[in-house]
Amino acid sequence: MKNFWNKYPEIDKEIQGVVNIIEKNAKCRDKIVEGSIIELLHSGGKMLRPSFVILSSKFGNYDKEKARALGAVVEMFHMATLVHDDIIDEATLRRGKETVQSKYGKNYAVYIGDYLFCICFKILAQIASKSTVKVDTMSMSRICMSEIDQLNSRFDKNVSVKKYLKRISGKTAELFSLSLYIGASESGCSKKMARLFWEIGHNLGMAFQVIDDVLDYTGSDEGIGKNSANDLKQGIYTLPLILALENKPKDLVELLQKDEYSNEDITEIISLINKYDGVEKARSIAHKYTNKAYKQIKSLPENEYREILLDIAKMLLDRAY
Repeated sequence: MKNFWNKYPEIDKEIQGVVNIIEKNAKCRDKIVEGSIIELLHSGGKMLRPSFVILSSKFGNYDKEKARALGAVVEMFHMATLVHDDIIDEATLRRGKETVQSKYGKNYAVYIGDYLFCICFKILAQIASKSTVKVDTMSMSRICMSEIDQLNSRFDKNVSVKKYLKRISGKTAELFSLSLYIGASESGCSKKMARLFWEIGHNLGMAFQVIDDVLDYTGSDEGIGKNSANDLKQGIYTLPLILALENKPKDLVELLQKDEYSNEDITEIISLINKYDGVEKARSIAHKYTNKAYKQIKSLPENEYREILLDIAKMLLDRAY
């Protein structure tokens, strides 16, 4: 995290304030719960969501304590979803470190995720308006339903691009939107500007997730397929594969019908996805969301925080994809 924010010392200082709030609120009598939250907090995340809260808050009447608290809420909400996702995925590693569910078991992981949600609402009840609490609750509901949609679409070779986009809109993009929106709304920005920040978050999140899914299929010989293999083995079809399947190519469809995929199968699936232009078509969709995000950010009032947001967006979206 530190290297990512070195260029922006003012934002880095605010993010450290967010970290302090999370550490303070993580304290409880069960030291496994407390220690797990602290470990996850310091596991190498970029703290993007709290930074979005802080940056959008700077466009209104900046209240340091409120902005930091709201940043802590969105980061802990994100952390809770990661803990629960790792249970569903039976993941053993997160950011290169052992997951909570692998280290302490699924039961503890469920309770740790639940405890994080409880802290979120405790803080919101203290500092946020009723309308922001309502927006937060609706976002949490949409994220949960999108997770369920993903579960229900496993191994579905007829999953559409529209369904995929709706799914990632309710996951990655939803929390990006929420972060930028509540910062603007709670700092007294106009409804029009708060809504613009929501749309910026949506397009940033959509592009970010599509690019991540593209990168799963375009790595080096040593790294290719490691992330996509995990999704494939669980039957989670991301955009490059969905696009490659649009014309139902026989060789790809037959390969996907296997009960289990060997390493050789994974390599062949990746090769076929590229052969049928799944990667290139997904890149094109990512570009559309990226361009929308840049255009919307540039329409914000001109100040140093607009430039920082644009700079961060470029670091996230102009990756080797």
